[in-house]
Amino acid sequence: MDITEIKKIINDFLSNEFEIEEEQLKETAKLKDDLKIDSLDFVDIAVEVEKQFKFKITANEMSSIQTLGEFYTFISNRLSAVTKE
Repeated sequence: MDITEIKKIINDFLSNEFEIEEEQLKETAKLKDDLKIDSLDFVDIAVEVEKQFKFKITANEMSSIQTLGEFYTFISNRLSAVTKE
């Protein structure tokens, strides 16, 4: 799966579940400050990651991700690591 597909899946989820406008979904957008994603929302995101990408993301991993771009990269790197195993 390439980064374009990852972005589409994540953006569609954020847009549909959290009613975030498409124009807000920029790589530089801060998850907490700009997109107003709180700790309860992170649980929903973790569930969606597991459903869509077939791996678990821990609370600790999620808390280290600050921007949407970092989130895309994290997903991409984890998927790359899984396919290499």
